[in-house]
Amino acid sequence: MDTGTHIVMGIALGGLALADPVVASSTLTTTAVIAGTIIGSQAPDIDTVLKLRNNAVYIRHHRGITHSIPAVILWPLLISGVLWLIIPEANLLHLWLWTFLAVFLHVFVDIFNSYGTQALRPFSRKWVALGVINTFDPIIFGIHIIGLLFWMFGANPVSTFLIMYAIIFVYYILRFAVQSAVKNSVKHTIPDADEIIVAPTMKFFQWRVAAISETHHYVGRAYGRSISIYDKFEKVPLPETDLVKAALEDKNVSAFTSFSPIFRWEITKFEKLYEVRLIDLRYRSNDYYPFVAVAHLNEELEIINSYTGWIFSEDKLRKKLDFMPN
Repeated sequence: MDTGTHIVMGIALGGLALADPVVASSTLTTTAVIAGTIIGSQAPDIDTVLKLRNNAVYIRHHRGITHSIPAVILWPLLISGVLWLIIPEANLLHLWLWTFLAVFLHVFVDIFNSYGTQALRPFSRKWVALGVINTFDPIIFGIHIIGLLFWMFGANPVSTFLIMYAIIFVYYILRFAVQSAVKNSVKHTIPDADEIIVAPTMKFFQWRVAAISETHHYVGRAYGRSISIYDKFEKVPLPETDLVKAALEDKNVSAFTSFSPIFRWEITKFEKLYEVRLIDLRYRSNDYYPFVAVAHLNEELEIINSYTGWIFSEDKLRKKLDFMPN
């Protein structure tokens, strides 16, 4: 989920913690617990700082080790320990329990996005992504805001947030039902599809659609059960040439291939350079595919420059690569 949603979730969980008699009976413990749930709801996303290094590192590692089983254990210990040093009168056990719940809930809800997490590390490096909730879901965020406003104006936080979470639980069930209906509709529209990828958007009934058959890639949108196919590409494997092998060794290109399950490729020859471009087909926007990996190689197959990430125009991509084609 996005940062804003994780923040309101942390505050709401702090309010729900007042159901714990030990927390409710001590102002200092309440203060420490609310701080713990807010910080704990953000801690796993500390790996966002990897963007400062480069997109390749960020793509490879975001929601990786910081969302793993060891991290879910260590984050609460670290956060509650520091808070207890600041507020030693707080009950350490209950501070740890609620902070642990905040960290666990962060990782758990991220599993429902399309991006997913490596929540099973170190037992598995597989990305667990259920793909039913958009990274920012206005309904989930809005329900939290309403709950917090009720609390602000004097409503009992425990009953308020219990009702709120019951509503969100039903909402998740509905999202799974809609996702299943969309997949069935795609299968009906593309009977020969071997793999179907549907990704949520901020609109409840609108989903991104990508499908793979033995011979083609399909890209479209779902509006409820209505499927619109926008693009159909012949499925052509990456050529096993020295050029492609050299490009795949580049950090940006290899990060892209580790992340994207469905993409097409283009190879362009300029005067003294080759361009290898991989294009993720899951994120079509206004007739454009903005998530790409591009590598430029010279005639000796050495990487001259490369990039992976979101680009919404060719001019911006050229500026990122500091490259103007001849």
